[in-house]
Amino acid sequence: MNVLVYLVPLALGLGLAGLGAFLWSMRNGQYEDLEGAAHRVLDDEDLPRSSDVPKTPG
Repeated sequence: MNVLVYLVPLALGLGLAGLGAFLWSMRNGQYEDLEGAAHRVLDDEDLPRSSDVPKTPG
């Protein structure tokens, strides 16, 4: 039963830390451009173009 003296404040502290991190991310604009992130996943800019690929002799 004495362990509850430690666990309850620990759980409340972790919950408040999570809430604080969420509010901080909202204030800093982490959730403003959700559509842009969805389009960036499908973008193929990181694929090499055929002109960038070195030609092998043979």
